[in-house]
Amino acid sequence: MSVATEEAAEAAIGAACRALHLPTVRSEAARLAEIAARERLTHRGYLAEVLVAEVDERDSRRRARRVVEARFPRIKRLADFDCATSGAVTPATLASLAAGSFIGDPLCLIGDSGTGKSHLLIGTGVAACEGGRRVRYVTCAGLVNELAEAADDRVLSRVVARYGRLDLLCLDEVGYVHLDPKGAELLFQVITEREERASIAVASNASFSEWGATFSDPRLAAAVVDRLTFRAHIIETGTQSYRLVATRSRSRPAKSPDPKGA
Repeated sequence: MSVATEEAAEAAIGAACRALHLPTVRSEAARLAEIAARERLTHRGYLAEVLVAEVDERDSRRRARRVVEARFPRIKRLADFDCATSGAVTPATLASLAAGSFIGDPLCLIGDSGTGKSHLLIGTGVAACEGGRRVRYVTCAGLVNELAEAADDRVLSRVVARYGRLDLLCLDEVGYVHLDPKGAELLFQVITEREERASIAVASNASFSEWGATFSDPRLAAAVVDRLTFRAHIIETGTQSYRLVATRSRSRPAKSPDPKGA
């Protein structure tokens, strides 16, 4: 083909890709064409290469968008969780969370402050996002405040329905703050909306028996516990502070070599 013909072909590809919203094909077509010529791919093989490149890039952008939409306060990954430091969480548990094997049922992370609950919760949510699932992270207090504002603006049903459509709701810091009766009832609506339909993962520093102090009404607390524990995957992160152990291990001075052993 002449230079003019090649330039015309590139211009036509660019225009078509813009019209069809195929940015990756437009940016990668020339490079993949050179590889196809060098490896003597058929026209069909070359077409497969550019289309697969477009699909892969779209999947990558979708996963990244899911993570942003989830509103994590920071990014934590399960691969970065140190089981040796924790002592209560095993590699098998991390693998199960990463695979999302609990999806469809509740997940409860229970343990003292600093034992890695939020790391596990966020890491599980990030893994779910990267698996293509719709996820939202929110603290218990933050969710209740959002629901209260929605109720004041008369859009509560819309907000509850939006939370109901998520594949995974990551609810952190359950039990950290006392909820008044109205706030507890609003939270119960979201939990009920998702019951046996979509997963909710909660992290709490209080055992289930102590949740009555959070929800004021013992009957409401019992109903919440009942819904969150039915067919639930419960992971106890223990009492030893994950953060404290990690900090001590980093700050511990290296031992000087024994001169007698030199």
